[in-house]
Amino acid sequence: MRTALTIPIELDAPIPTWFRIGGRAERFVRVDSTESLRACLELDPSLRVLGDGANLLVDDDGVPELVVQFVKPNAATLAASIVDGVAASRGHDRAIVRLPAGCELPEVILQCIRAGLGGLEGLGGIPASLGGAVIMNAGGAFGQIADVVHRVHALDRAARAGTIDRRDIAFDYRHSGLNHLIVTEVELSLTRDDPALLRAKLKDVMAYKRGTQPLAADSAGCVFKNPTLAASRSELASIGWSGDTRAGSRVSAGFLIEKAACKGLAVGGATVSERHGNFIVTNAGAGARDVIELMSLVARHVHDRFGIVLHPEVVVWSRRELPGFQS
Repeated sequence: MRTALTIPIELDAPIPTWFRIGGRAERFVRVDSTESLRACLELDPSLRVLGDGANLLVDDDGVPELVVQFVKPNAATLAASIVDGVAASRGHDRAIVRLPAGCELPEVILQCIRAGLGGLEGLGGIPASLGGAVIMNAGGAFGQIADVVHRVHALDRAARAGTIDRRDIAFDYRHSGLNHLIVTEVELSLTRDDPALLRAKLKDVMAYKRGTQPLAADSAGCVFKNPTLAASRSELASIGWSGDTRAGSRVSAGFLIEKAACKGLAVGGATVSERHGNFIVTNAGAGARDVIELMSLVARHVHDRFGIVLHPEVVVWSRRELPGFQS
């Protein structure tokens, strides 16, 4: 039986992303329940789910599929869910907290720290919805969200509900294997700790990021994944790489981009950041196509210089197939 869609559909709606550019959605819906999400899936099983827009670029022509975004739960609801998890874990070192996928990760981190729950503070400065963070296994130098995921609740494209335990999720670097599902709730396994110590750890993480990344600029964070070396590359050490250079090791995409002399490279209103080579920032008049072309140009420079292929971390939504870009 079909579910009646009672929520309004916005037509020709903007799709907010951290690049602050890009095309629009022909149809856009904000949902606040699994039931309304099911109704949207009945309307368009190929719908696209928008998280916080922090790791997304929408091509200038926009997208024809229905775009769905979860309504962000208010602070009181979020805090209550965390308190429930703490109460249920009384007498234990760890607490299981169950939260809606639409929560903003930075707010979850702050609320958990206030409740004396550790494990997320290393993800400070990463803008994402909780569901989006799990889908891409968001992380950085100080950890990844896979480290604290206990269980994931989701719908498939046929609107069937399922629960996936951590041991059954194929987490890897910027990968979860859950892209075919729509995450609705996430259970996190967090450790009881002193809120003051957790705040100090978060402060250190944020100080590091403010010193190395253009956090105030219009950007989606790192645009390329750190590549895995196919063979030993000891020559990288001679140009300043201090990490492992053996086959199978990961090397910083930002380092490769800098050494390929790409910092400051620009296409239209998009520019490779002078502060961090793996950030592309957008300026007045920039279009999504500028970013796409600049990413392709940077990848070619790195390949020509090192023979190493860079793969995008930023997801690109487009009406057309873009070779090399995930959608």
